[in-house]
Amino acid sequence: MGSEATAHQAPADGGESPWPEESQLTFLTAHASRLVASGIGLDPSYYDSLQPTQVQLQHRPGAGVSALYSLRDGSGFVGLTTERLPESDAYTQLRIPGWELAPVGYAPLTVTVWRHPDDPRLPGLATAAVPERAESALGQGDVLTRLETVAYRPLRRAVLRATFSTRPPAVVERVVYLKVMRPDQADALVERSRLLAEAGLPVPPVLAHHHDGVAAFAEVPGSSLSRLIMDDGAASLDPRDLIRLLDRLPSAVVDLPVRAAWADRADRYAEAARAALPDYSRRITELEEGVRTCLAEADRGPVVPTHGDFYEANLMMEGTRIVGLLDVDNVGPGRRADDYACLLGHVAVLPTVDERYQLIDTALEHFGAAFTRDEDPRAVWGSAAGVALSLIAGARAPGLEEDVWAPAAVGRLEAAEALLARAKR
Repeated sequence: MGSEATAHQAPADGGESPWPEESQLTFLTAHASRLVASGIGLDPSYYDSLQPTQVQLQHRPGAGVSALYSLRDGSGFVGLTTERLPESDAYTQLRIPGWELAPVGYAPLTVTVWRHPDDPRLPGLATAAVPERAESALGQGDVLTRLETVAYRPLRRAVLRATFSTRPPAVVERVVYLKVMRPDQADALVERSRLLAEAGLPVPPVLAHHHDGVAAFAEVPGSSLSRLIMDDGAASLDPRDLIRLLDRLPSAVVDLPVRAAWADRADRYAEAARAALPDYSRRITELEEGVRTCLAEADRGPVVPTHGDFYEANLMMEGTRIVGLLDVDNVGPGRRADDYACLLGHVAVLPTVDERYQLIDTALEHFGAAFTRDEDPRAVWGSAAGVALSLIAGARAPGLEEDVWAPAAVGRLEAAEALLARAKR
């Protein structure tokens, strides 16, 4: 069954308004069993015994809430979203006029339910995530020996790591990363990858590209920059190597579509942060306003080729030598200060991911001194605070109680505030 009534439509007749996204988030979490059971056609008597486990949660302000659940009986995964989707027989759409938590006076909510891997926006996932299909479509005659999901954001993208082996007697293994995106976005990613490869950037080679949105990339050797940051605060790395890497981005990048910098979307990320940490709403709002004011007063520099997602996980190293530049989805025109800020903002929150990151101040000073030599420090540090702000809501870990993940979210808020303080020095 389908419905166009969603949390993002215009107010319904009679003055009804869309559900607040915080209410959507609470509703999906509280009624997961009933939504999952109804969506996959189970008898209502099975609601209470289903008890699905949330393994993924994504709140995109302005777009809705999505989640992925694992079924207790081992029969797979089920996705839910409040994002607006067209009617289709490929999935179920539940119109929610008002269960216990439905706000009074709000328009009906539509929750779309599907069985993984039949993601409504990622048709290629059904190929990449099913071993037999992945081997047939992407194995080039080799045998698939291992397939694991590295990342999955419902309706957005997925990354899988596939290990293929040649057939006996000469058995050789190779690792391929399968990136699943909406088909038009996958086309753009492959175009960017080839553009950078032709310019001599160390991007993963494109091995295959399918019309359904699956692109296959060769594995890049080495380990991420995060290892150096953990070991010595990256003091052994010359930050000018990072600057020179960005200098090599081809001029044709400025002709690609523009994508707003992370800090330029501070209002949306602050909304998500307030939903995650309502008790810290005032501080989050002050941070949001501080980022906006700081950047308005800063010299953000000219528009140049940028990576758009330039941080430690996307920089592969062999010792102190850069050997790989990953995730070029967001390559396009922007400001150099925002690329620098992306790295600084991510580095600042690393202790909330792993307590072994003890030398973060060393890394921030090390990178920051080089990055602000030719850029306005207010632009670099203010934008970095906006990046850290964008990471607060992401600390909410599926399946964990709030007292487990909330300290990490608060730690990210504190890191963002400290970055903004650097901008005001």
